[in-house]
Formats: sequence, structure tokens, C-alpha cells
Amino acid sequence: MPAAPFTRTPSPRELRGDLVLASVMFVGAILSAALSTIAEMYGDEQAEPWTALVYALVVTAPLAVRRRWPGAVAIVIALAYFLAITFKVPEIYVGNIAMFASLYTVGAWMNNRRGALVVRVGIILSMFAWVIVVMYRDAIDEANKADVAAGAFSPYVAFMLIQILLNVLYFGGAYYFGERSWFAASERAVLEQRTIELEHEREVTAAQAVALDRVRIARELHDVVAHHVSVMGVQAGAARVVLDQDPEQSRRILTGIEASARDAIHELRQLLETLRAPGGETTDAASTLTLDDIGVLAEASSEAGLPTEYAVIGEPVPVPSLVAVNLYRIAQESLTNARRHAGAGATADVRVRYAEDSVEVEIVNTGRTVTALRPGLGQLGMRERAIASGGTIDLAPRPLGGFRVRATVPLPAPPAATVAIA
Repeated sequence: MPAAPFTRTPSPRELRGDLVLASVMFVGAILSAALSTIAEMYGDEQAEPWTALVYALVVTAPLAVRRRWPGAVAIVIALAYFLAITFKVPEIYVGNIAMFASLYTVGAWMNNRRGALVVRVGIILSMFAWVIVVMYRDAIDEANKADVAAGAFSPYVAFMLIQILLNVLYFGGAYYFGERSWFAASERAVLEQRTIELEHEREVTAAQAVALDRVRIARELHDVVAHHVSVMGVQAGAARVVLDQDPEQSRRILTGIEASARDAIHELRQLLETLRAPGGETTDAASTLTLDDIGVLAEASSEAGLPTEYAVIGEPVPVPSLVAVNLYRIAQESLTNARRHAGAGATADVRVRYAEDSVEVEIVNTGRTVTALRPGLGQLGMRERAIASGGTIDLAPRPLGGFRVRATVPLPAPPAATVAIA
């Protein structure tokens, strides 16, 4: 979406400043008119003193609204200045300042840039044309009086050239400084807008980070609690069944429950240490898990009442710790779901396959026929872990009963071997 064009709007403080400027300029114009009248700047051709008072009001009052209507103010002041010089009104100094301020304001504050260009160029060209005509006429008159050929270089021509040079500096300065003020304000507005956007982006990023942390915490809590509580529940039920008939078996089952409880507390402590550590890192975190620990997970599943076979296919290769942890948790959640939903007599099969460019973990269990997937936190967590590892996951019921989970993660290419040259 293209950015909106820059517009400059005066603040209340700046508008009050214009009122103060107009008042000060009016007082200065009155004093200048009085002194110019006394000094008889135009000699016998000087206009009546009351014209200077009118001119002082006309040339300074518009400055009070110069930022509101810069184009109109500049045109009014230019006309007043032109008439004052033409009719030799005894005041020129404050008028010069007012003209400069009005041209500067057009460049600095007029939002219609094409209009600003037209107003300034029109006023400047008109003034130069008028100045050149008047000065050249006066130079010819003086040359005739002095019996010098018209157009010959004379003190009056030199004076005319000086006046032209001064006018170039005068109008050029008003034009240049007005443009610089506009572009400086434009750049400042862009920086302010960018600052607002960066602040908004920072807030969005912080909110996203909080949301991701909450998802990660929820996923870890679910994996730890659901797995161990499920194992303990199954083992407690088995211990209750054989409590009277086989006390020794009950004792072994209760020992397994105790071990599961210790494991749950240990993993919860690791999670809490991770959350409390600066940056969310700790030296004793779940990153110590490897794909080899899936074998231990399969043994624990068999002890919990779900006979589980474990096999490794292919030549094991190093796997990034994040990938190993995520695949371990996927296998853990899959076996937990199988114990909860597969029913009595179900079995499970866990396979870890190493390929040239990927690693795959597949968990297949027998049991009840699943007619439709019921989305839950466990499935969501497995999908998130697969995506976080840069892989894919397939969750699907088996036609003959049971369920299959297959997670595949691509592995980075091994570094090319370097050959030493003697």
C-alpha cells in the first residue's frame, strides 16, 4: 500500500507564533514608516504619511495567517509591496522582511507543491521584470541628463546590476530556505512514522514471542504430565487387579509407579528451570534426550502394559538435538495415546529409520478401529513438533484397527571431506 503524501499542518503553538510575528512586524513597520517619512527617502515624490500606515497594516497583518494560507498571503504581500514601491510609500525595510517571510512560508508550508512552485516563480519573475524595467528606464533618464549614450556603462548601470544581484540573493534565499524547511519536515515525518511502525512491530513481535512461549510451555506440560500420569494410571489399575492374588507382582508394579512419579517430577523440574533461566536455556534440559532413548521409551511402554517392539533400520547418523527431542516426544505421545485408546490386547511397534537425507520415526499400534480423528492437544503438539523440526507428520487410523504415526525430518547434508595435498 503506497504511503500517504506528506502534508504539513501547523500546531496551535505555531499559529500563536504567527500572531506574535505579525504584531511585532506591524510595530516595526510603524516605526520604519515614521523614520522614513522624516528622512524623506523619496524626496519630493514621496507619498503622504498616511499611506505608510495603511501599507504597514496591509503588509504585516496577513503574516498572522501565513501558515494557514501561505499562497494567498504571499500574493497579497507581493501586491502591497509592488504598489508601495511604485507610489513611493515611505516604508521599505519591514516590507522587504515581510516579502521574504511570505515567500519562505510558501516553500515551507504550502502542501500543494505545484501551487507553491507557481506562486513563488510567478512572484519572483514579476518582481524581476518590474525591477529591470524600472531600473533600465531610470538609467536611460540619467544617461540623457548626463549626455551619455543610452545603454553605455555608467554609475547608474552599475547600481542597477548591484540591485539585480541583491534581488537574486534575496529571492533565491527565500526560495532555497523554504524548500529546505519543507524537505526537513518531510524527512522528520518519515522518521516519526517509521519509529511508530517499528514500535508497533516490536509490540507485535513481543506478543508473538509470548504466544509462542505459552504454546511451548503447554506442549511440554502436556507431554510430560500426560505420559507419566497415563503410565501411572495403567500401572495402578494393574496393581489393584493382582493385589490379592500376586503381592509380589503388585510390588513390582508399585515400584514402576514410583519410578514414573520420579521421572515426572524430574522432567517438570527441568521445565521449570528452563523457564526461570535467562533466555530460556539451562544445562540440564530435555535437550539431553537422543533417538536412542526411544528404545528405553519402548521398554517402559511394555512394562506399563502395552507390549512394544523396537527396531532401528539403517545406519544411525548424528541428529540435531532439537530434532531428537521432538521425535522422542512424538513417539512418547503416540505410545501414551495407544495405551489410553487401543484397548486390551493391543500391541505397538516402534521403528526408527535412517536414510541418506532424513530420519523417520514410525509408531504403529493395533487395537480398536478408529473411525474418525478427534483433534486434541496431543495431535496438535505432535504436528507442531514436526513443523518445528522442519519435517512432516502423518497421523492416520489403520483399516484393520489401531493407529499409525509417521514423522519424517530431513537432515542437513554432511560436510564434504577435505583432501590434504602434500
